[in-house]
Amino acid sequence: MTKSRIAAIDVGNDSIKAIFGELEYELNIPNIIARDTEDRPVIGIEELDSKDPLDGIHIKVHSPALKENNIIYRVGNLATKSNNTTELDPGSSKSEEDQTLIMLFTTLAMDAVKAEFPRTKNIIDANYTLGTGLPLREVKEGKDAGYRSKLLGNVHQVEFLVTPKYQGIKVNIKFNEVKVYPEGFAAYINLVMDNNLKVINKDLIDKRILIQDIGGLSTDIAVIKNRNVDDDKAQGFNLGVSESLEMIREEIRKKHGVELDSRRDVVEIITKKNDRNHIMVKGSRTSVHDITDRILLDLAKKQYRLLRNVWSKNSQTEICYFVGGGSIILKEYLKALNNGLDGFNIDFFEDEKESIWMMSNAYYKLITDFVRKTEKQRAAQDKAPVKS
Repeated sequence: MTKSRIAAIDVGNDSIKAIFGELEYELNIPNIIARDTEDRPVIGIEELDSKDPLDGIHIKVHSPALKENNIIYRVGNLATKSNNTTELDPGSSKSEEDQTLIMLFTTLAMDAVKAEFPRTKNIIDANYTLGTGLPLREVKEGKDAGYRSKLLGNVHQVEFLVTPKYQGIKVNIKFNEVKVYPEGFAAYINLVMDNNLKVINKDLIDKRILIQDIGGLSTDIAVIKNRNVDDDKAQGFNLGVSESLEMIREEIRKKHGVELDSRRDVVEIITKKNDRNHIMVKGSRTSVHDITDRILLDLAKKQYRLLRNVWSKNSQTEICYFVGGGSIILKEYLKALNNGLDGFNIDFFEDEKESIWMMSNAYYKLITDFVRKTEKQRAAQDKAPVKS
């Protein structure tokens, strides 16, 4: 039997964050796809293999789980250069979108070509034990079961077309096991436990806390008490940062005539260390502060309203942690609002990488713990005396 490789993957709206094996490999791929043709034109085709595969992901995906099968896509950095890019729309369900699966399979295939899987000529047979997650709202609606069943029991194939170094390779992906975790619960696990699920934050373990995870398409507020997520009180909302990023992108286009490739470009403008909230217009450094401040403050007010409503129903809450990529974008606005209004006990992660990678880190902790326990049970069964 093929040895199964651990994969922990957060299919975030902005990008995919993935951790593989024994923490030896990480991948971060922008969550952008664009339909393409089989022979994409490449300037200097003879130099193709000297380029980074992550900058030229060009694939054909076959899977019974997809609504539209055998379609060719540019993925990630390469897709941003297309005119027909697709990003997940506000209001959509992550578990029901082809794009979620395409990004998931692509990420696994990018790892599989480096991993030690059986290989016959140009075909790799990859087997994974996957830990991933869905927004709280979708898990509460029971969509995790359908998502998991789409992945298990099927073979999903990614064929690399005009991709540096990987051209012509086909990866067949099978899953040994798939665990789908609610995102709010995963954030809590990451806050209080290490990779061996040992408690590292004793101050938090018995506190009543809220975790507000602001994503691209949705916001989850997990209510934690007695070391568990309160499923009845935890809430998911169709409010993320994507719509606001699109508004900023559109206003910059209208006012300055500058076409930004994707929402990711907008995020870079509002979070970069130098010249934050500035763009280049005809070679001149130009402020877009007026646009970003107005739109992001409006979104921060809506997020703050969500916090206030959930806190009022959980009055004994001691602290709320803001996590996720959206919290980084809105941090200063939320802090300013809180100082001028309710003065809740709120906290953010100063380490931006930790906040962005929180979900994939949590899935990694949970899936490795599952594998450990499964292997322990199997070893105990193997040792048990055979009854005659």
